Amino acid sequence: MIARLYTGADGESHFEEIAPDFRKADRGFERAPLERAAGVVFSRALAGHAVDWHPAPRRQYVIGLSGEVEIGVGDGTRRRFGPGEGFRAEDLTGRGHTFRVVGDAPFVFATIPLPG
Repeated sequence: MIARLYTGADGESHFEEIAPDFRKADRGFERAPLERAAGVVFSRALAGHAVDWHPAPRRQYVIGLSGEVEIGVGDGTRRRFGPGEGFRAEDLTGRGHTFRVVGDAPFVFATIPLPG
């Protein structure tokens, strides 16, 4: 499952779970269809760093590599993401979400921008 942040009809951000559409592939693997991406950006936010309400700058995947972040959405839900966990940010309008590094370690993450 992948967490998706989106802006609802109420103008607030929300989480929902989305499942990749896995299909049989070669060598015994299952794969979801290719999604177009515009590259990858690696970032680090230091321990204690926080960003108040803001919409996502673009549609993008955010995947944690080390450390932990807490994301808060407009309906009051807060979720933590650590290494190997991530989400697809699509809350491009409204007040968006909050971002807070938790624990004593920086949050190192990869951002994969998506078209449109």
